[in-house]
Amino acid sequence: MLFPTLSFAVFFVLVFPISWALRPHRQRWQWFMIAASYLFYGWWDPRFVALVALSAAANVAFGRRIHGAAGGRRRAWLWLAVAFNLALLGWFKYYGFFAREVNGVLLDLGFDGGLRLLDIALPVGISFFTFHAISYVVDIGRGKLEPVGFAEYAVYAAFFPHLVAGPIVRASEFLPQLFVPRALTRADVTRAGALIAGGMFKKVFVSTFIAAAIVDPVFSVPDRYGSFDVLVAIYGYAVQIYADFSAYTDIAIGVALLLGFTFPQNFDRPYAAASIQDFWRRWHMTLSRWLRDYLYIPLGGSRTGRIRTYVNLLLTMTLGGLWHGASLTFVAWGALHGAGLAVERWVARASGAIPVVGGDGDVAPASRPVRPWLGRLITFHFVCAGWVLFRAPTFEAAAMMFRRLFTAGGAVQLATPAVVSVIALAIAAQLLPPGIGRRAAAGFGRLPLVVQGAAVGAALFLAIALGPEGVAPFIYFQF
Repeated sequence: MLFPTLSFAVFFVLVFPISWALRPHRQRWQWFMIAASYLFYGWWDPRFVALVALSAAANVAFGRRIHGAAGGRRRAWLWLAVAFNLALLGWFKYYGFFAREVNGVLLDLGFDGGLRLLDIALPVGISFFTFHAISYVVDIGRGKLEPVGFAEYAVYAAFFPHLVAGPIVRASEFLPQLFVPRALTRADVTRAGALIAGGMFKKVFVSTFIAAAIVDPVFSVPDRYGSFDVLVAIYGYAVQIYADFSAYTDIAIGVALLLGFTFPQNFDRPYAAASIQDFWRRWHMTLSRWLRDYLYIPLGGSRTGRIRTYVNLLLTMTLGGLWHGASLTFVAWGALHGAGLAVERWVARASGAIPVVGGDGDVAPASRPVRPWLGRLITFHFVCAGWVLFRAPTFEAAAMMFRRLFTAGGAVQLATPAVVSVIALAIAAQLLPPGIGRRAAAGFGRLPLVVQGAAVGAALFLAIALGPEGVAPFIYFQF
């Protein structure tokens, strides 16, 4: 079920009043929300509802075992829980990738036999609910979280606003909100309306328009287009993936807020970043923090020497790339960012930047070796180059994009003034001072609710009216 559709609108109109009517009765509310979330998830493929329920039951059991054990037994149960979750993810998402790569190596060595290729359907959002599950069992193992019953955990894991594409909400952030009485305030409604309307506009008009107008045609057959079209398509994909993913999380945060739950922020003007490290503090922030706290720091972070720090950065980001998809292009994209972070840290150290210890125990340069505007320019183009790997289906397709970019020349076909204007405005908007957005939100919040509602309705109408027909699935559904 897609957010910007009539089916979701009908679904939410029914769920919203029932949810608030049942909220004083916690157990009834929990089972109602589980049923609603399973219906939302099963709209794509009802078969995988059982998988979500199985994952919930298993992680509840693992959580109790981990909490009740001590010493080596606790670590053993924790490793078993993590292995179970990774095995589910690996089977559905990575078996085909692994089998193809192994079979290719065997064929190169002259062997005909290999692993059997299976047609395994990928459950929508499996990466997200796997990360939710791992954060739950690991935090129990670390003594930061008490285990909960099946109903509480199932609500957390399947809560429909974040189930299929995030943001990644940790159990320690979500579960306490189940036990705190909450009333829907005017401020909540105002913020939720603005988030949902803005998200709908970014998805329906910006993301879908740019994808259809230039990104999809050029990335599909780059050899048909000249250098300028390819350049604008690369910039366009940077805007498309930001508009698409931030739109989903904005709508998710707004919908959750209307149901009485607060989600963490997931984007903060990432293309205004002055370094690669700064980019990852602004882009998909919940994933960045998850990788830091559950992978990078356990590997040793920056506390185990300079070379090991670089290795930890490279390994963390490479695995982060693999999390995005079962393809070597995603692995290369993650490795590129890991290498970029390592080089950036080395340059900062060599240039005399003073390291500062952060609250997470990691270190970051206090000063930058380049001016902010130059840092933004370099970082943005580094990120855009990485997006070519992320978007292209193969290395050959990515190489073709770069060849056409630098050698093709040719007439302009798709980079019309309208397309270029939308892309340029979307990028420029990220460079505006953040105070402008806060002041605009505060001013909107002071308007009468009737006026706010009319404004949100008009924004939704314009998004649908101006956008192309049909709404494509969100990009991050495939991850």
